[in-house]
Amino acid sequence: MLKIMYLNPVGFNVYDSFFADMIKENKFPNTEVHVTSLSSSVGQMDNLEYRTYNTLIASDLIKATRQASKEGFDALIIGCFYDPFLLDAREVSGSMVVVGPCQSSIEIALKLSNKFSVIIGQKKWEHEMHTTIKEYGYGEHLVSFRDVSMSVSEFQKDHKLTEEKLFEASQRAMNEDFAESIILGCTLEFGFYQKIQEKLNIPVIDPSLAALKQAEQAAMLKNKYNWKPSKKWSCEPPSEGDIKQFGLFSEDYQFGNRIIVS
Repeated sequence: MLKIMYLNPVGFNVYDSFFADMIKENKFPNTEVHVTSLSSSVGQMDNLEYRTYNTLIASDLIKATRQASKEGFDALIIGCFYDPFLLDAREVSGSMVVVGPCQSSIEIALKLSNKFSVIIGQKKWEHEMHTTIKEYGYGEHLVSFRDVSMSVSEFQKDHKLTEEKLFEASQRAMNEDFAESIILGCTLEFGFYQKIQEKLNIPVIDPSLAALKQAEQAAMLKNKYNWKPSKKWSCEPPSEGDIKQFGLFSEDYQFGNRIIVS
């Protein structure tokens, strides 16, 4: 049995059941996934479109990562395409693997193509995502961002409109920017990749699915080959002595919501 946590990194839990349904349809039979969200004390933001919102969740996300590791999860998914605090979370993850949708999507896209475009909701997102992709070392493979002038909360309101906008942006990325694959740049763009992929006949990567499958693969490799996160040099975590001395993680983290998909 693989044990994975899909963390919705906001204090707004309405989307949790949406992600749980997606996971139920796509997980391996031997995978148990806990869909969680942060404590409502971080605020009721339903998105992380702004750096301000990202900053406000930082402490809870790290505490949630530590708690997931303590509970014996094999892998944790930080369910936002910004991959917020991914490297920071890995510092306190112990033997648990931590993955993000952005990095996961790119790794899959580059197994299938040489150049990719990212379809984002708003132009605002581009700078932060571009910075992250360059930091990962994938900047030379990125040919463009294409925005559809939609906020996170709008993607699941009118599916027909969302599909039309995502398809149009993807088509332009392929024909005008010469993208060989498309990455949908938000976890709430779930449910649209297949029709776009069939029409364009190039890989269209859904980030929620990509993160789930990368997490399952990482969990299997950890359990079979003991390929666990490194804790040397730049990956070195705070010492347990310091953590105790500074009074960090002294109490169990209380998630705002939890749905178990087994």
